[in-house]
Amino acid sequence: MKRIGIVSDTHGYWDPKYEKYFAECDEIWHAGDIGSVEVADKFEAMAPLFRAVYGNCDGYDLRARYPEVLRFKCEDVDVMIKHIGGYPGNYDRSVVKMIYANPPQLFIAGHSHILKVKYDKTLNLLHINPGAAGLMGWQKERTLVRLTIEGNKFTDCDVVTLGENKSVL
Repeated sequence: MKRIGIVSDTHGYWDPKYEKYFAECDEIWHAGDIGSVEVADKFEAMAPLFRAVYGNCDGYDLRARYPEVLRFKCEDVDVMIKHIGGYPGNYDRSVVKMIYANPPQLFIAGHSHILKVKYDKTLNLLHINPGAAGLMGWQKERTLVRLTIEGNKFTDCDVVTLGENKSVL
């Protein structure tokens, strides 16, 4: 059994609440737009395993450190993470062929700043976009997701609201 913390779009912002909500997590996954090496370092120091992809706003330092697409096994679940990935019924053209040719069981994307947990019945996969945890962007609330994976089952999916995004125009 693995307890997973899923975050995206921190855009260089570190919130001490990340430590509180991810304290019990075995792994933390970041779906891109990390924003700074300092934020990445803090996430890496928090959990036994930190996995991340770079986002469209991440610089060369983070692009050298993390891949654009990450695919791996967690327990018995095939996981794929990409910053710009779309969602069921509207996958981004950069991943649509990959997803349809060999669907993962869990597909995580960021970028839109829109929190979404949706099951794709056509491909038999769970899609999660944890929303945005940073201060950049138009989202009204900052969010992250926690999930337990045991074997090939997902349980205890929680959406955590970190607070209002006071930078909204």
